[in-house]
Amino acid sequence: MTDISGDLQGKPTAASRTTLSHIMTSHDTNLLGTVHGGVIMKLVDDAAGAVAGRHSGGPAVTASMDEMAFLVPVRVGDLVHVKAQCNWTGRSSMEIGVRVLAERWNESTPPTQVGSAYLVFAAVDADGKPRQVPPVLPETDQDKRRYQEAMIRRTHRLAKRRAIKELREQRAAEGLDD
Repeated sequence: MTDISGDLQGKPTAASRTTLSHIMTSHDTNLLGTVHGGVIMKLVDDAAGAVAGRHSGGPAVTASMDEMAFLVPVRVGDLVHVKAQCNWTGRSSMEIGVRVLAERWNESTPPTQVGSAYLVFAAVDADGKPRQVPPVLPETDQDKRRYQEAMIRRTHRLAKRRAIKELREQRAAEGLDD
């Protein structure tokens, strides 16, 4: 949906928020007997992808994953909940924040946060070209804080990319890299 100027109308944070839940089995374990980090990362990417697609109203692809933190090991039999929401939007990109919680399947204790991540998705059209996304409209004070923090992370990502490019160009000019 667009407004009179042709720009997309904003969507509230809650419009695309989602939770994906999965019980961990022995097929998900690593050599230490806990759930493999890659399994958790796949769930994180799946939940974030659902949010990005919902928010953008169509296909979106993972562009990067920032700050994947594994806080507590996940065990076989844990019920894992992956909660994701759109924190920030640019013209065609979105930052999706993800929180991973786990609880024992057979206990009634509160879930424990076991991980978190920030992913950047790019909305694409049928030809794989970037397409415009609606702005996210933070609703709560927590949503507004997440939006501001996402802007800081974006600034850091861009500064890091720029610094690496400049270093590579300088080294190439000096004949140090081939």
